[in-house]
Amino acid sequence: MILFFALVCLSLAIAGFCALVIFWPLTLVHLRERHPATHAELGQIAFANPSALWWLLNGGYRATQDRNLSGLATPARVSLSVILFGLAGAGILWLWAVAYP
Repeated sequence: MILFFALVCLSLAIAGFCALVIFWPLTLVHLRERHPATHAELGQIAFANPSALWWLLNGGYRATQDRNLSGLATPARVSLSVILFGLAGAGILWLWAVAYP
């Protein structure tokens, strides 16, 4: 049963990844078009850049005071959080299942 819940957590992480693949590029395009200085800070390859993902996770987009950017970046932030929590939950449950068979 523990491994089943680990798989459920892993499926949540996969669903979060699918949402991130949708919203994060839209956020980056909006930054490129409307906020070039912020986009330059994140770098050219911001999609998989850990510092750009950390910027998203910390809510750095709120400093721009752009409601449209918040509308795109907030679902990306939630999906990134779901990925991290899902992977952490799956890992903890898997270790629990291995330690206490």
